[in-house]
Amino acid sequence: MARAGLTAERLTRAGAEIADEVGFEQVTVSAVARRFDVQVASLYSHVRSSHDLKTRIALLALEELADRAVDALAGRAGKDALRALADVYRDYAREHPGRYAAAQLRLDPPTAAASAGVRHARMTLAVLRGYDLAETDRTHAVRLLGSVFHGYVTLEMGGGFSHSAPDTQETWTRIIDALDALLRNWPEPEPEKPRPVPGPASG
Repeated sequence: MARAGLTAERLTRAGAEIADEVGFEQVTVSAVARRFDVQVASLYSHVRSSHDLKTRIALLALEELADRAVDALAGRAGKDALRALADVYRDYAREHPGRYAAAQLRLDPPTAAASAGVRHARMTLAVLRGYDLAETDRTHAVRLLGSVFHGYVTLEMGGGFSHSAPDTQETWTRIIDALDALLRNWPEPEPEKPRPVPGPASG
């Protein structure tokens, strides 16, 4: 029997729960319809397709992550802020693996520009203001932090570190220490070497 009160938000949150339970790739309109015990067709007035549903879950995840980061970063600076930001991503991925995977979904440019992803970039830049980085290097540093956080979390959740010592928390702590040291001693770019001028063609 169809249940009243279905909305795009309810369907999105149900999809997010499914993602956490069985994986983001398994989220479909059909799966959500089964959860509410309704016909698939009755959901298309709220979501256009499974891709639309996944996009909505991605936007929800980005919003939740950004809200957590705002709370975690309040009153923090420097290494303390760096650690807080890193822990937000790692803790969220552990609690909500499907939603974390959704947050990595590639969005079209207009959707991305209107998403909470913009807040993530701004908060990362705010953390980097605690370090003496040239403006031209900040984008490189943002990309570095994103790559390290996501790479470590993905490998850890996939069991990549589960069969060796030391404990992954110890490694995580050392990684944050290393990132802090790198950001405090950011390398100057190497000057470009002049290209040799070709001589006259011999004939």
